[in-house]
Amino acid sequence: MAELIKLYEENPNPRQIEKIVNVLKRGGLVIYPTDTVYGLGCDITNSKALQRIARIKGIKLEKANWSFVCADLSNLSDYVRQIDSTTFKILKRALPGPYTFILPGNNNLPKDFKKKKTVGIRVPNNSIAQALVAQLGHPIVSTSIHDEDDILEYTTDPELIFEKWQNLVDVVIDGGYGGNIASTVIDLSEGEPVVVREGKGDLDIL
Repeated sequence: MAELIKLYEENPNPRQIEKIVNVLKRGGLVIYPTDTVYGLGCDITNSKALQRIARIKGIKLEKANWSFVCADLSNLSDYVRQIDSTTFKILKRALPGPYTFILPGNNNLPKDFKKKKTVGIRVPNNSIAQALVAQLGHPIVSTSIHDEDDILEYTTDPELIFEKWQNLVDVVIDGGYGGNIASTVIDLSEGEPVVVREGKGDLDIL
């Protein structure tokens, strides 16, 4: 059964962050707050954990389009091909913030993502999410906890999330009420921005 851990966004407890990161390193699944909806995440390099998320979501891992949650833009060149200055300026304007940017992947993607031409990059404006990724040392792969068939399933109450997910994951972080509008998804992989999904992020950044 999962552990419910309370963290405060203004000042996430470093000991608790370390404890959660150790769970991620061991292949655990963590539900955590972002600047939009709560996310389900694992260590990007752990195949077993990735398979677990795929099973929960009912999809094949190779078909999954999940985001890479980064602490900032410094990890970008690890996974993304060289981008032009216009694209980089858009990223700098928008991040951290409620956006997912689809960018061209490079040859260094973790083995489970090797066949991907593009990756979704996310830098949430949430200190809990940023602290987890910074401490882990590389991105968390992430997907929203949301049931496709019910529009209300972006559950915002951490206790309800815990009730529903406690037997599927290892840690649920209670970071306060979450949002119920997902990130804005913008495809920058071909140069010209294409809005894939309009969400919480304002399109003025384009």
